[in-house]
Amino acid sequence: MTEMVYGAIPRRDGDPILPRWWRTIDRWSVSCILILFGIGLLLGLAASPPLAARNGLPSFHYVERQLLFGTIALVTMFATTMMSPTLVRRLGVIGFGFAFVAVVMLPVLGTDFSKGAVRWYSLGFASIQPSEFLKPGFIIVAAWLMAASHELNGPPGKAMSLGLLIVICAFLVTQPDYGQTALIAFGWGVMYFLAGAPITVLVTLVGMVFMGMTVAYNNSEHVARRIDGFLNPDVDPTTQLGYAANAIREGGFFGVGVGEGQVKWSLPDAHTDFIIAVAAEEYGLILVLIIIALYATVVVRSFMRLIQERDTFIRLAGAGLAAIFGVQALINMGVAVRLLPAKGMTLPFVSYGGSSLIAGGIALGMLLAFTRTRPQGKMQDVFNQRAG
Repeated sequence: MTEMVYGAIPRRDGDPILPRWWRTIDRWSVSCILILFGIGLLLGLAASPPLAARNGLPSFHYVERQLLFGTIALVTMFATTMMSPTLVRRLGVIGFGFAFVAVVMLPVLGTDFSKGAVRWYSLGFASIQPSEFLKPGFIIVAAWLMAASHELNGPPGKAMSLGLLIVICAFLVTQPDYGQTALIAFGWGVMYFLAGAPITVLVTLVGMVFMGMTVAYNNSEHVARRIDGFLNPDVDPTTQLGYAANAIREGGFFGVGVGEGQVKWSLPDAHTDFIIAVAAEEYGLILVLIIIALYATVVVRSFMRLIQERDTFIRLAGAGLAAIFGVQALINMGVAVRLLPAKGMTLPFVSYGGSSLIAGGIALGMLLAFTRTRPQGKMQDVFNQRAG
């Protein structure tokens, strides 16, 4: 289905892998990802020592673990970028199979770590959240099915991907994990739209999402409490949202100074879900805008490259991966500034978290592999030929 071709420059016999990789990779996106990881380590130095002190651990315990997991994530990412789209697709399908089984077995073998949601497997020395690895795998499988539906006598790939989405969302909701459910559904919706879905189908799906949200609100005290707190014009200053909002206000334009922030002593999730509040308080609006620009650069450049791609699978899979990467960052920051209801979602490549970092490295490696330049005619050339 997918043909692998390299470089805007024709491939030369005996051309070494690394020079060819360097010529074809999106170096701007790679640079932005590395900068985001560096910012994450910088913010971890500020946010994680209070948590380490509360848990009786060395001051930089969480920073060292983030560096370890981040190194694994970056090695995985760079290795994935060197793969062909065909190999990425095959490994993505296999990885999806393992992650799906792991999600299904969570009610039996998983743990909630006293957080009220069974989302993790405890390994003793670390924990694994399988839904993080399910995201890139599902995007690959769904894109493959949708692309297959465009082939002559191909299977009903769009309907099959929709059925698979419903099954996955059902398992995620039972954890419950509404944040990951919404993220996976959004990524699927972007691909479904690009694959040429009828507008009536999309409108119907949006209506079903709102119906699902209504059911969740009426039947889940956890969901109702978060939505009511979001809609309430008065923010309780002793809640996580209250601490985060106050930290952002205190930071102003230039911040209160490195190490001078106070929100990290109050927020239990300052190093994960609310890391942007630490950035805003200590470094001000300037660093927040830099972080937003870095995410926007990766997403925009990815779409600009994918729009020239003629292979349907690559175009759909790349768009889905770019969408979930950008929207996850948007949701995390939107929660911190109270534009969205509270969600337990990390800031990609910035927040602390082994599963999030490694799964993010896999997803970005796939995206960078799909956006490598290739010696093919651009889509505009195809349109011109058809017009002629």
